[in-house]
Amino acid sequence: MLPSIDLRGVLVALERALLPPQCLTCDEAVPRSDGEALICAVCRSRWRRVAPPCCPRCGGTQSPGGHCGFCADWPEALTAVWAAVWLDDGARRAMHRLKYGGWWRVADAVAAGMQPVPLLSAPSVLVPVPLGPRRLRHRGYNQAECLAAALARHGGHQVRTDLLHRRRETGTQTRLTPEARTANVRGAFEGSSTVRGRVVLVDDVLTTGATLAEAAAALRESGADRVDAVTFARARPPATMLD
Repeated sequence: MLPSIDLRGVLVALERALLPPQCLTCDEAVPRSDGEALICAVCRSRWRRVAPPCCPRCGGTQSPGGHCGFCADWPEALTAVWAAVWLDDGARRAMHRLKYGGWWRVADAVAAGMQPVPLLSAPSVLVPVPLGPRRLRHRGYNQAECLAAALARHGGHQVRTDLLHRRRETGTQTRLTPEARTANVRGAFEGSSTVRGRVVLVDDVLTTGATLAEAAAALRESGADRVDAVTFARARPPATMLD
């Protein structure tokens, strides 16, 4: 659960009063012109955008022949996915601060660096990918929910945390093969009976798409007409997925 708007303002003011305004990725001073950003504009400018030509479904860079092997095995439930930047050094440091460093407000800088988001050109229903209860207790917040809330402030979107739930805890995906990732999240999600229309999943990083595909399948089974997804970064796929 994110802090309320009033509490959020107090926390931001307290953070400014007690901590030097330094960028969390380069440790340089953040200019006052950057406002309350925790990541400076210079570091944000160094995030490498995913450049065209892009696959119309997964947003990845296509081969010269226009073939995309990355999303070929995704289920039909996941219609389209877009990621803003590659998970290179600067973007990786930002994600580490957001997910493991306790800096939930990094989501504001991340959302700003994602703009414009093609799949969010009109007000949309954003559904953050939920964490399991154990991981949520340990981390104290869901980074996907933080990111969804930050994106909502850019486009008047609605964040719905009640439409998708974890049915069971899953182990970390970090060191798993693509096949093991798919098996790890199989049956992990359950959609609400109130899901309707188009919804957009929000997560921090796209690696193989296994988590997003499983979450999308649960939402479609519960009544969604279309499920898209947006993430901040995408990991560089193995060469075998680009053949």
